[in-house]
Amino acid sequence: MNISPIENKVFGATVTGVALGSLSDDQFAAIKSAFLKFGFLLFPGQYLSEEDNVAFGERFGELEFGAVPMSNQEKQSDGTYGRVFELQSQRMRTNVGNEAWHTDSTYKPISSKCAMLSAVTVPDEGGETELADTRAAYAALDQVTKERIENLSAYHSTQFSQANDVGDFPPQNVDSIYHGEAYLRPLVKIHLETGVRSLFIGRHAFGIPGLSRAESKELLSALLALVVSDQSRIVRHRWQPGDTLFWDNRALLHRAMPYDYSKPRALTGTRVAGDPESELAYYPTDPAAQAGREALAAELELLRTETTDRMYAATSATL
Repeated sequence: MNISPIENKVFGATVTGVALGSLSDDQFAAIKSAFLKFGFLLFPGQYLSEEDNVAFGERFGELEFGAVPMSNQEKQSDGTYGRVFELQSQRMRTNVGNEAWHTDSTYKPISSKCAMLSAVTVPDEGGETELADTRAAYAALDQVTKERIENLSAYHSTQFSQANDVGDFPPQNVDSIYHGEAYLRPLVKIHLETGVRSLFIGRHAFGIPGLSRAESKELLSALLALVVSDQSRIVRHRWQPGDTLFWDNRALLHRAMPYDYSKPRALTGTRVAGDPESELAYYPTDPAAQAGREALAAELELLRTETTDRMYAATSATL
């Protein structure tokens, strides 16, 4: 097994000479150590089965979900992919929304620890995945900014991000990711396993308590701009079929890149649930949840009139 840091970047490594479907304990220990150090690992040419995806993810903890299609196509009962979803469908609206920088599942009570994607079919152009190191970004902050944000938090909601980024207003449903809750999370995350601080921001974050709406938007935008202002903190991965990418949601942001949406793009996604000790905000039954609901409802009401110029023009999907 060979672990090679990504050239000219402050994070990330490529791992070769190993089969994720048949790891020894020693190999896994080396992979986990590298994962915590580098933030993400690329495993080219693995061609993992669904069972392999699940088994590898489970070595890191309980799964939020395993081997789920992340695709612009409908997956059929025989495992093949069929029709391409229409751009106006909710599935594609959600896919397009994920082209903005984010961390997985911060809109749930327990945010994700880490996640992986395995490439099945990729377009000839576009559709890459970018990652950004928020640990290095935090380290680059001046002391005044570090002190300012140390005790600040922001609400996280995918209803907010869909509306704000692309003008999409999905129907609210408690059984979906558009559930009407907003979870308060600190702007500065301390990694449970490494103790390293990072910026915990991204598209789902809004409404910093104690700041005006304008001040909150300005601060969150400025912090994100800082993260991506240095190319050594950004890696763009050009997918090849069989690739597997595994990243730490507690240390990085990521996003999908645009492509010709009429062309197939199918990835298999597995997400590891966070440790409640460090990733739990609160549950909907907790009295603290009410403030999040109220903040989200107020924000969405304003965004209804502010996002008519976005891709989906402040509408809801009909498909």
